Order: sequence, then C-alpha cells, then structure tokens
Amino acid sequence: MSGLLRCARNDDAVRDYALALPQCFGYHRSMKSGPDIAMVASLVGDPARANMLTALMNGRALTASELAQEAGITPQTASSHLSKLEAGGLVEPEKQGRHRYYRLTDDDVAGVLEGLAGLAARTGHMRVRTGPKDPALRRARICYDHLAGDLGVQMLDTMRARQLIRQRKQEIELTAEGERFLARHLQISPDMLTHPRRPVCKACLDWSERRHHLAGTLGAAMMQRFAELKWAARDATPGSRVVNFTRTGEKQFAALFGNGKD
Repeated sequence: MSGLLRCARNDDAVRDYALALPQCFGYHRSMKSGPDIAMVASLVGDPARANMLTALMNGRALTASELAQEAGITPQTASSHLSKLEAGGLVEPEKQGRHRYYRLTDDDVAGVLEGLAGLAARTGHMRVRTGPKDPALRRARICYDHLAGDLGVQMLDTMRARQLIRQRKQEIELTAEGERFLARHLQISPDMLTHPRRPVCKACLDWSERRHHLAGTLGAAMMQRFAELKWAARDATPGSRVVNFTRTGEKQFAALFGNGKD
C-alpha cells in the first residue's frame, strides 16, 4: 500500500471518528439537555462538507458529481459526505429522471452558514486565494434565494430608514407603508409572501458587511422580482454566487434604495 493511499484512508478514518465522538467515551451522557450543536458543528466543520454546503448557498440544486468537483473530492467520497449531511438535516435530495440533486433544506441552514462565514472573516480565518470575482461577490451575491452583500445591506438599511419595515435586533416586521411601497414599485402583494414554515421578514447576518441583510419570503420575492424585471441576474459561471446588475437595474435599484426618496 502506498503512503498516499494510507494517508487518504487515515483522513477518512479521522472524519469518521469525529462523527462518532457523540457515541463514545460517554460523550452523550456528559452533554446537557437541549439542541446538540456539537453534532451540527461536526457536520459543517469538515472542509469537504463545508465546501459542498457553500456551493449550495447559491440556491441551485446540484448533483453529487458537481458537489464533488466543488469540494475537490471523488464522487464516492462526496456520496458518503452527502449521506451524513442528509441524515443531519442540512441537505435534502430531489430525484429528477436518473439524476439525484441536492439542495439546502431551508434558509435557516443558509443563515447559519452565512453567520459562520462572518465569524470566520472577523476572526481572521480567510482563504488565501482571492480573484477578480471577490469584489463582485462582496458587492452583490445570492444568499440561498435573497440578495446579500453591500447592496443587500444597503437595501435593508434604506427600508428601515424609510419605515418600510420595523426592526428590533433580528426581528423585522413589514409595515403598512412597506406593503404599499412593494405593491406600487415591485408588484409584490402580501398574499405572495405567506409560507407555512418561513417568516415574511428575517435578518440574516451578512458575512462581508457584518451587518444584516433581508431574508425570509420578502427577501426571496424581491430578489425574484429583480430577476423578472431584468434588473439583475446571477453570474453564469458554475458555482458562482455573484449577482450582476444591469445598467438599468442599477439605476432602478438606486432610485428605490439608494437615496431614501420615493
């Protein structure tokens, strides 16, 4: 057996051992009652799984082969990781024809990942590689299904300043003036925002700006409307989370959320 093969098997053993920790050494008996954040942390903490989850932050469903490429691992290893993520409730599969696609289970998972990215950035744990897409990613990107980055934070700030929403810490409520504004400018009505498991408004901590942007069904509806109006579109590069605004889209966005004037 070559040294490289031994190392690969040892790495797999380390990962399996980390996931097995809750079942050995009395770990499960020493934990206090309540949510087991250690188990979720162990799932997110593996570099390959972290890369796969980050790839799913663009809101698109991807196959195991596509996620393997994003993580830089073999398809067989990716399948093993996806089984663990599915069992842990972080991803869910969707079968279409002969293909099996994976997506994040909901925007709560995306919110946690965005928050962890912000914590990593704040504490100096940054990846060395940067490129021309980095400024674009910070300016405007997709976070699961809503707008994030500088423009996402700017949008929420303007909506709060103009009393289109009321925010107290992470709790956000759409006002009557906000409903009128959305109907008039974006043709979004309140009945379009109802969802059995998702709030209308939700604060999501932006990793690059380290302030909140708007999530929830409203954030998703607004991002969808920007795309329908051809103001903005997701970057066509596979795996990219960048959102590109057209020249017209930039002007329209600035008119609504740039200077605080109706």
